[in-house]
Amino acid sequence: MTQARQTLGKMGEDLACRELERRGYVILARRYRRSGGEIDIVARDGSTVVFVEVKARDGRDFGDGTEAVTAWKRRRIVLAAMDYVVRKIGHECASRFDVVAIDLSAGEAKVEVIPNAFDASGC
Repeated sequence: MTQARQTLGKMGEDLACRELERRGYVILARRYRRSGGEIDIVARDGSTVVFVEVKARDGRDFGDGTEAVTAWKRRRIVLAAMDYVVRKIGHECASRFDVVAIDLSAGEAKVEVIPNAFDASGC
């Protein structure tokens, strides 16, 4: 991964955290990693644990952020989420998967939060 992509990703995650906190989410973890997968942000929205994938784009060359969350990527996120629940929570809990798509192409960040962007079935 290039330095520019890492910088864009970090900026996107920072913007996503600020927007989620503005909406009342509590950030529990950032960049939770396990072998084979990573979760950009783990948060709590009320009593629900939310696993958030952040996709920041500075142009439309590769589509918008939501298009980048492929079935393969969803499967890896779900596996990392299951690992997080086992290791950090220790019991079954209400959870969901959100995507935060950030468009930086217009010079001003446009942040879109998509709650329940996908579920674990079929992964």
